[in-house]
Amino acid sequence: MEYSRIRSFRNGSEMDRVKQLVNANMVYRNGYTGRGVRIALLDTGVFQHRELEQKIIFFKDYVNNKEKCYDDNGHGTHIAGIICAKECGMAPGAELLVFKILDKKGNGNTQDALKALDWIHQNHRIYNIKILNFSMGYMPNANIKLQNQLIEKLDMIWDEGVIVVTAAGNNGPQENSITVPGISRKVITVGVSDEDNTDSKKEQGYGGRGPTSCCIVKPEILAPGTNVLSLSNIENKYVKKSGTSMAAPVVSGALALALEKKKNIEPAEMKLLLYDTVKNRKKNQAWGVLDVDNLMKML
Repeated sequence: MEYSRIRSFRNGSEMDRVKQLVNANMVYRNGYTGRGVRIALLDTGVFQHRELEQKIIFFKDYVNNKEKCYDDNGHGTHIAGIICAKECGMAPGAELLVFKILDKKGNGNTQDALKALDWIHQNHRIYNIKILNFSMGYMPNANIKLQNQLIEKLDMIWDEGVIVVTAAGNNGPQENSITVPGISRKVITVGVSDEDNTDSKKEQGYGGRGPTSCCIVKPEILAPGTNVLSLSNIENKYVKKSGTSMAAPVVSGALALALEKKKNIEPAEMKLLLYDTVKNRKKNQAWGVLDVDNLMKML
């Protein structure tokens, strides 16, 4: 469902909109930027945008086996910008390890995702990876065995101390529309809090919703994902995109801010903190909307 609009200019108010919607105010006044927190990003790659200078500490391409950073689609660059771009990022002090597992059309091979997750599983302590952002979902007709392997691998990484954040998918608003791997019992699945604010009525109510087949409330957390301004892969420009893919990195960036304040929070503990600090608490659809300042107060 994702759509986009290219912009060649920066607009501070637009960049601040998402932060205001998740009540991220005092956190920045208190000097938190996510400094030193490392986040693994599995996506279409990343363009070396000026706002990501010195933030990409590792890049691995499972699609074309190129050595230098690139993004022939733009999705990954947009996600990276939401996480840690210098001006528009939630956690401008955080660092990224980027794994390209999707091609220029945004399609991917589950085997490549599993290879990237194997690498993270083997090396997360060496590189001090604290968060894994997975802003993609698999269609219901995808290979069930491989889908289960993907969930099992993410759960294993979660159990070893890496906070896994996934998108709920854009197949909503009907029930049981969460995409894999967002149906995992363990990971933090993110939906959209502003899905009715699109320009077209056809695009309203797109976020995947639970409960899952195991009767688990999903997504747990809601965050802005509609008309989010972030980085483009075209000549250092900016672009607006919509989808749960954009909401997930808002949460990943917020968690990086939290981990700067209190290091070594276990994933399960962080999940409980999110539950205790959301605003606009929902019934049966999600816990509520991310509230960054409230989360920071609880640490």
